[in-house]
Amino acid sequence: MLILGINAHHADAAAALYADGRLVAAVAEERLNRVKHCAGFPSLAVAEVLRIANVSLSDVDQVGIARDSKANLAAKAAYVLKHLAGISKVAGKRLKDRAGLGNLEQQLVDAVGSPLSALKARVKRVEHHLCHAASSFFASPFDRAAVLTLDGFGDFASCLAAVGEGSTIRPLWRITYPHSLGILYTAVCQFIGYDRYGDEGKVMGLAPYGEPRYMALFEKLLRLTRGGRYELDLSYFNHHTQGVETGVDERGSPHYDHLFTAKLEAELGKPRPRGPADTITQRERDIAASLQRRLEQAFVHVVSALHAKTGCTDLCLAGGVALNSVANGKLLRETPIRRIYVQPAAGDDGTAVGVASWLSVQASQPRFEMRHGAWGSRFSEQEIARAVSDFAHSGRGAPSQVVRKEEPDLLCDTASELAKGKVVGWFQGAMEWGPRALGQRSILAHPGHPGMKELLNARIKHREPFRPFAPSVIAERQSEYFDSGHDSPFMLMVYGTRPEKRSELCAVDHVDHTGRVQTVHKSDLPLYHGLISEFGRQTGTWVLLNTSFNENEPIVCTPAQALDCFARTQMDVVVLGSHLIKRGIHATSDSTASSVQVGHGR
Repeated sequence: MLILGINAHHADAAAALYADGRLVAAVAEERLNRVKHCAGFPSLAVAEVLRIANVSLSDVDQVGIARDSKANLAAKAAYVLKHLAGISKVAGKRLKDRAGLGNLEQQLVDAVGSPLSALKARVKRVEHHLCHAASSFFASPFDRAAVLTLDGFGDFASCLAAVGEGSTIRPLWRITYPHSLGILYTAVCQFIGYDRYGDEGKVMGLAPYGEPRYMALFEKLLRLTRGGRYELDLSYFNHHTQGVETGVDERGSPHYDHLFTAKLEAELGKPRPRGPADTITQRERDIAASLQRRLEQAFVHVVSALHAKTGCTDLCLAGGVALNSVANGKLLRETPIRRIYVQPAAGDDGTAVGVASWLSVQASQPRFEMRHGAWGSRFSEQEIARAVSDFAHSGRGAPSQVVRKEEPDLLCDTASELAKGKVVGWFQGAMEWGPRALGQRSILAHPGHPGMKELLNARIKHREPFRPFAPSVIAERQSEYFDSGHDSPFMLMVYGTRPEKRSELCAVDHVDHTGRVQTVHKSDLPLYHGLISEFGRQTGTWVLLNTSFNENEPIVCTPAQALDCFARTQMDVVVLGSHLIKRGIHATSDSTASSVQVGHGR
């Protein structure tokens, strides 16, 4: 049975395909059309997941979307009756946002150039937060677990607390419009000058540079109430009176108008306009620290109540707020939870997997555990060789040495370059699902090289100097470097760096002595595990610095995009499949190198 899931006409449009209960492919539209967090219909992503599976739309048995306007009708009706006088502006904007959802069947067939008769059934609509919940629980290793989803809003809810057992997810409570942790975090990010969609992660990285001296205000902004609930002080927010105007910015990415009112300005002063990092003052750092602290308190509050209700020590998280890896990590220390699962695309792109897995389980298909994130586009050695040849003869960038190597030599030589302090682009196997580079489309570096963080931020990534880089560590060695051995395969948990390892990991040890850890298992990512292991043998450090293969753009998808990024930036080396390319040496070819494909897709 083939089931296609989509997230459409919402930020982070995406598509995912299940076959007989197993995930086959999952791709975000932004990786293909090169527009970060793009909304609209995922036409390219739908076509790509079908191509990866070598099937056509007419082969698909069911299609689902993670939106259902009929969900939470009682809560909607109660809110409308209570706020009749001010509902018209908000309702008008919400109807505008949903306009694209009216003719999904036609949009699907248009995406792949098929007639309408190719569809076997109409698109099924499943509640947004149930899809978030399914994306995590049904992909987790747990038979029974507490399930928590948190975001801005979806189908009138911002939170779903549930218990998952076997093939069922039973909702326990929801928090509905207008109260939302996502709205709180985004509004404050906007106030301190981070007003683009997806900037919340930057503010999470800024927070450790400040002190939470605005806690009294944030305790007013967000009240924690009985039973794991919470409420916003709505006088500081305007989303419930003005609606959330969703548009696109000059780059085609989603954009929301400011969500805060003049009352917040009265408390904190004028908002900081967007600008370079050197315009950030201690006030912004302290606001970020206070915001992050209050979010963590809310996480602990909700999760503690969910544990008390279910007795579960296993927890599945999803929703955009679950991308806050700092808060996720603290749950292991400050609640009775002992194991946490967050699938790599915890945000709205992940609802494409969620709705597909929901429909799959409902159709009595088996559950599937997602252990790695390599579910996107992949390229053969022949395709890579053509792209490398075109690049070598294009004259772009400095003249380069191009050699092709078998896997053992490739790992040894790449690790040697990293050990010498070189910055390496690493392009292997299938593209990652979710916002993090996980060893498929990564820029890698020595985690203990003095000045590496500053060099990467300035020379390669061209971004704010305060933003940290993540450590990828082989699973066998994680506890030697960090204060938790809990798995974090998708870089969604932050742990403390052990004091004796801080110097060895100076480039990935954040200012508060933490790291956003990626746990790498040999069984899941054998090639990447092999590279880290070889680096460990050469240097004694069993960790690599890992950041996304991009420069202020979506992570690269194709070999040509990887080579273009290499040419634009000051990376020293790029490795694509079995090809190793060094900058600054006249092009050569290794006539003795083998043409065998490196690795096996992960």
